Amino acid sequence: MFLALEATADNNAAMAVLSTVLNWLATTGIKFVIGLIVMLIAFKVIDVLAKKINKAMTKKNVDETITRVSTGAIKVAAKLLVAVLFVGFIGIETASISACIATLGVGISLAVQGTLSNFAGGVIIILMRPFKLGDFITSGGESGTVEDIKLFYTHVVTVDNRMIYIPNGTLANNVIVNASVKDTRRLDITMSVAYESDTELACKLIREVCERNEKIFKEPAPFVTVASYAASSIDIVCRTWCNKGDYWDNNFYLLNEIKKEFDKNGIVIPYNQLDVHVNTVENK
Repeated sequence: MFLALEATADNNAAMAVLSTVLNWLATTGIKFVIGLIVMLIAFKVIDVLAKKINKAMTKKNVDETITRVSTGAIKVAAKLLVAVLFVGFIGIETASISACIATLGVGISLAVQGTLSNFAGGVIIILMRPFKLGDFITSGGESGTVEDIKLFYTHVVTVDNRMIYIPNGTLANNVIVNASVKDTRRLDITMSVAYESDTELACKLIREVCERNEKIFKEPAPFVTVASYAASSIDIVCRTWCNKGDYWDNNFYLLNEIKKEFDKNGIVIPYNQLDVHVNTVENK
């Protein structure tokens, strides 16, 4: 008798579950499937439209940074809107979801203040545009070419091909040196010669080295003069102007060629040294 009652109870429970599933399929289930299909199609359409917007902005010569960030933001916002509409379509109250999202957002904002500062820094960089893709920048002791600008991090490739991810909050609050804004750059080199060397001859040799290099501008003319008297040397400064793309080539050229000319003409480049004089005291 007890076995019969247990079997009947199990059958009733199974029928109740089956009835619930069938009822869900008949009402919400169909709407869920239809809504899911529509949402996936909408996502595809959003991707296609974002690509078209990207191409249109590129044709109009809009800055690549603004193009990437704006199309990315449009995609995220549009897909989020479609997802909320899908939730409402299948019968879930969107008001309660919005309240939960708002509450969650407050908690997350308190936990990720640094991340939010990076986001704010990214917005500032995009709006103020202190640099763009392809620029060579220096900030916080790091230098390199800007490869990508995201909302939270800026990707910089160093001269030795390392990728650096710099938080936008750090960039927005630090000094940024952009070497790519101007077409020309001034190259400063300081050469040290011994006190016994002929400084006039040294300056003349440096000017001749500059004149032999076609990548160094004749106007403004190279400026070469004695700059200071150091502990172990006389410092001669050489200031030249060139195109920004020739900066490093000229830097290494001058260092090598000036050294060669100094060696040929007996100009000594000293090293730091300390002369110690010992006085001998005779015993009485």
